[in-house]
Amino acid sequence: MSFASLIDEPPPRGEAIPPLLELKGISKAFPGVKALEDVSFEVWPGEVHMLLGENGAGKSTLMKVLCGAYRSDAGEFFYRGERVSINSSADAQRLGIAVIFQEFSLVPYLDIAQNIFLGREPKRAVPGTIDRHRLLRDAERVLRSIGFDIDPTTIVAKLGVAQQQMVEIAKAVSQNARILVMDEPTAALSDRETELLFALIRRLKADGVAIIYISHRMAEVFALGDRITVLRDGRRIGEVNPAATTPDALVRMMVGRPIDMSYVRHFAERPGKVLLEVSGLSAPSGICDIDLVVRQGEIVGLCGLVGSGRSEVVRAIFGADPASAGRIVVDGREKAGGPDEAARLGLALIPESRKSEGLALLRSVADNLVVSALRKLFPSGLFEPRRALRVSDELILKLRIATPSARQCVALLSGGNQQKVVIGKWLAAGARLFIFDEPTRGVDVGAKAEIFALIDRLVADGAAALMISSEQAEICHVCDRAYVMRGGRIAGELSRAELTEENIVRLGMHHE
Repeated sequence: MSFASLIDEPPPRGEAIPPLLELKGISKAFPGVKALEDVSFEVWPGEVHMLLGENGAGKSTLMKVLCGAYRSDAGEFFYRGERVSINSSADAQRLGIAVIFQEFSLVPYLDIAQNIFLGREPKRAVPGTIDRHRLLRDAERVLRSIGFDIDPTTIVAKLGVAQQQMVEIAKAVSQNARILVMDEPTAALSDRETELLFALIRRLKADGVAIIYISHRMAEVFALGDRITVLRDGRRIGEVNPAATTPDALVRMMVGRPIDMSYVRHFAERPGKVLLEVSGLSAPSGICDIDLVVRQGEIVGLCGLVGSGRSEVVRAIFGADPASAGRIVVDGREKAGGPDEAARLGLALIPESRKSEGLALLRSVADNLVVSALRKLFPSGLFEPRRALRVSDELILKLRIATPSARQCVALLSGGNQQKVVIGKWLAAGARLFIFDEPTRGVDVGAKAEIFALIDRLVADGAAALMISSEQAEICHVCDRAYVMRGGRIAGELSRAELTEENIVRLGMHHE
């Protein structure tokens, strides 16, 4: 059956109408990770189907399979009851599927009309030329249909986030999208802009467009949703009617998995002196009025949903991003400069992306281990290869880095061992306050346990750690207490006794 006939033919009258789109038994695996396992999902014309789940639950993977960015390893697709294949983005577009991701796919220095019809521009009779007059006319028609009153010749770079999102929606509408996926569409919108978006969604719904809506905001789930599907650990946990559930029940569905304790940690009963004190920290990156304290001998969690401002906070503390207000005190000394001063004060940042920000991939393990300690190890300014090699060998032994030798290229190590190298370079520099941004991302279970054991040893020896993790289970099992962020601010602090996955999710989500 052709794609054209599937889109143009209405469902047969007098018979039970099948879902507009149905996914059956979808599975998708990546090396070492089962991202989706036997997930079934369906959406009907004119409904808003909410898709919920924690970070890493499989929502994004499912949507990328749906739009053809990933090929599923198993499963079937049905459009209006007829089996189809979705092996590419072109297949998805022919079925009327459009996805609006959190990160927009607009070309900033083209105008609105060019962005809407990029790759589909109306041609003139002369080969290789574009009918500009028709392009603008068609763009005006599409913009008018979604209630967006703006000049289509406006350059996209001059638009705000809400307006750019409207352009993304206009792109989808111009493709005659019948299935529209929205991934956290209100994350950067004001209340007024959110109201306008909701009005547009209701218009699209009335026109028979099926909308798959991913959100962490409970108010949106219950205001817009016709049905709710919850994913957890790559599996479909269940489907509920908004009228028959509560926010607390949804939170329990999202986090109710058995906990796998990798190792036992002895938590800090009596933490030592304050090693980090942050007060009133604000930055152009979007964080505002951040207050937090980290004491010697404890691991403090910094958690919240993706986009809540966690990484922005630690980057501002370390000096990688500028701060606009606030005070940062490290071990009793006020910090005012950038990363160089942070390192001199004994502050270390193990960044989220170790490959692009934490390592010199083409250099040896030894070079990476001593790079942050050059001033300390060689105060004269003269590099001594033998001493550098001796220090790196000691760190390799202490951290149990699996490498043939210190001269091995660091790019050839596993993810877990690369992470140990990043930690090791700060040990060589004499750091006493460690900031870990997603320390176990991309490493296997065994390496996770080793990294957590290493962090535990660091704080047991008198250091302190501030740790970001998107996995609430890690925060609960590793941290003495935790701060939860929401919308660029600290939403609350959880003591050891209060530190549960359910409480983290409840604080991190918008209930209002």
